[in-house]
Amino acid sequence: MVSTEYLSPEAIDSFITSALKEDVGTGDASTNGSIPENLHAKAILKIKGDGLIAGMQMAKAIFMKVDPDLIFTPNMEDGDTIKYGDIGFEVSGKGRSILTAERLVLNCMQRMSGIATKTFNLSTLIQTQKARLLDTRKTTPNFRMLEKWAVKIGGGVNHRFGLFDMVMLKDNHVDFAGGILKAVEATKSYLKKEDLHLKIEVETRNLSEVEEALQAGVDAIMLDNMMPSDMKQAVRLVNSTCMIEASGGITENTIQEIAECGVDYISVGALTHSFKSLDMSLKAVKI
Repeated sequence: MVSTEYLSPEAIDSFITSALKEDVGTGDASTNGSIPENLHAKAILKIKGDGLIAGMQMAKAIFMKVDPDLIFTPNMEDGDTIKYGDIGFEVSGKGRSILTAERLVLNCMQRMSGIATKTFNLSTLIQTQKARLLDTRKTTPNFRMLEKWAVKIGGGVNHRFGLFDMVMLKDNHVDFAGGILKAVEATKSYLKKEDLHLKIEVETRNLSEVEEALQAGVDAIMLDNMMPSDMKQAVRLVNSTCMIEASGGITENTIQEIAECGVDYISVGALTHSFKSLDMSLKAVKI
C-alpha cells in the first residue's frame, strides 16, 4: 500500500552507519588484537535451514561500508529458495574487515530471511484468492526498514511505513474522538489545513461501524477481529467502493477462510513480531 522510498541508498547507509557505531564503537578489539592487519582471508555464508534468503543486498552494502576493497561474490539473489547446506555468498579481502562486519551481516540476514520465509509461506496459502498479505507497524524499533524489506522479498505488501505517510484511525482514535464520523471529519479538516494528501483508513469492530465508515467516506476499512460471516457481509456492504483489510490474530489456520471472504488485504503482525530467524553462519575457508 506504500512505496519503497524507505529503501533509498541514503536510508540504507544511515542504518548501516548507526548499526556499526553500536557494534564496533571505538574499535573491534578482538579482531584488531588477534588478526594481523594485512592478513588476506576468505569466508562463506553457510545456510543452516530451509526457506527464503533475504538480505543479500544488505550484506554486500555492509561489507562495502566496512571495507570497499572487499570482494563480495553472491551465489544467489534475495527471494531465492534455500536449503540446509547451501552457500549463500563468498567474501574475500582483509581478514579484519570480514570479521568486523560478520555479526551485523548475520543479524540482518537471519532476521530478514526468517521474515521473508514466514511471509512466503502465508502468501502461498492464499495465492488462489485476490487478497494480498500485508505487514503492520509491529516491528523492532530502528529495524523497521529491513523488516518491511524482507516482507516485500517474501511476496507481501507493505502497509504504511510510519505515522506520517497514511492515516489509520484505530479504536482508540475513534473512541477519543467520539465516533467514526467525528474522527474522520476532524482528520479531513486537519489534512486540508496542513496541505497533506494522505489516504485514510478506519478500523471497524462491527457492521454498524462499517456502515458509519462508508458514510464518512474513507479510502480503506479495516475489519478487526470479525467473524468470517460478518466479513462477507461487510464486503457486500462496501461493494468495492474502498479497499478492505482484514486483521486480528490471523494465523496459518485461519488465513484461507478469511481470504475467501473477498477482502483485498489481510494484515498479519506476526510477520515481523513472531517470526523465527533462519540459522546461518560465516565460516573462514583456506585460500
